[in-house]
Amino acid sequence: MKPAAAAGAIKLGDLSVNRMGFGAMRVAGPDIWGEPKDRAAMKKLLARAYGLGHNFFDTADSYGPDVSEILIAEALHPYPQDLVIATKGGLVRPSRHRWDECGRPDHLRRAVDGSLKRLKLERIDLYQFHAPDPRVPYAESMGTLAELQRAGKIRHLGVSNVTVREFEQARRIATIVSVQNEYNLENRKDDGVLAACEKAGIAFIPWFPLGAGRALRSARVKRVAARLGATPAQVAIAWLLARSPAMLPIPGTGFLAHLEENAAAATLRLAPEDFAALG
Repeated sequence: MKPAAAAGAIKLGDLSVNRMGFGAMRVAGPDIWGEPKDRAAMKKLLARAYGLGHNFFDTADSYGPDVSEILIAEALHPYPQDLVIATKGGLVRPSRHRWDECGRPDHLRRAVDGSLKRLKLERIDLYQFHAPDPRVPYAESMGTLAELQRAGKIRHLGVSNVTVREFEQARRIATIVSVQNEYNLENRKDDGVLAACEKAGIAFIPWFPLGAGRALRSARVKRVAARLGATPAQVAIAWLLARSPAMLPIPGTGFLAHLEENAAAATLRLAPEDFAALG
């Protein structure tokens, strides 16, 4: 069995994927801006991610911008039949350190068309609204994506960086199959959103599953890792998988060694006392 497949499967609407995905943010350049230093190495890494059993890739038009989507297509198109590529729109990058919300209908229409072109797809399996735009009514943004879904450009819709209220509002507009919010051992402020996903029977995709490294420096994580003969990263990912059956972690990296390490976390099983020790 490929290591990532050991996490089991999860449903995204009528699609089934392994419950250990791959986040393709870090294949772009430093600060998720521009080209990577070694394009060939990043394409090799993407191909290896699929080879390890990651058949759910998460990306966005803002990663680069555009770079992550282009590299995925260069590395894997024509796509394996079981590979599900999720992308996001609704954030723009006017400069290296800016991530600005943009939920205007005209922008979202252009964003979807751009992702289709870069990914070489006729329909996007999962399109996620990246973040609510405080200047645009949420219903207006989601309504536009629902229209694009009816037009056949999007198979399934997801939302990201939402409150429970925004999640429920989105579900009144369209069928939502996933929520992507920040969540990890050190940041559990969205327990309520996770609970809402569990109740609705949809996937919760935690971004920053390693807390940008914070979870790896935790003394309790290090103790459990030492006891299990695992790495702190593997323990942090295994905790997410054990935390809820709705969880679909997407650890990402630009390094092959980390990719192999993270994939192996799907084979790690936490005993009740290990889970309790992590708090």
